[in-house]
Amino acid sequence: MYAVIETGGKQYKVEAGDVVFVEKLDGEADSEITFDKVVAIGGDAGFKAGSPYVEGATVTAKLVKTGKAKKVTVMTYKPKKNEKRKMGHRQPYTKVEIVSVNA
Repeated sequence: MYAVIETGGKQYKVEAGDVVFVEKLDGEADSEITFDKVVAIGGDAGFKAGSPYVEGATVTAKLVKTGKAKKVTVMTYKPKKNEKRKMGHRQPYTKVEIVSVNA
């Protein structure tokens, strides 16, 4: 059984046992998280899409760790103006392990 969940403005297709990197969530390591914004559920019984979410469906996950991704370097440059700038950004993330999909 799989589910499509929405978190951090993005959608993820998950199954039990999957490890997913999502936008940063509040919580301590080894704590339980419940995603209630389930967009769709599919499995042997068929497929069910919500409008906008499937009622009564949840996905339970365990928060593994939080961290920052590798640095992305951004350069801005304007020709003939001697104007340039170098910036870096590290996006925070949360590593989540899916425990169960509850329909």
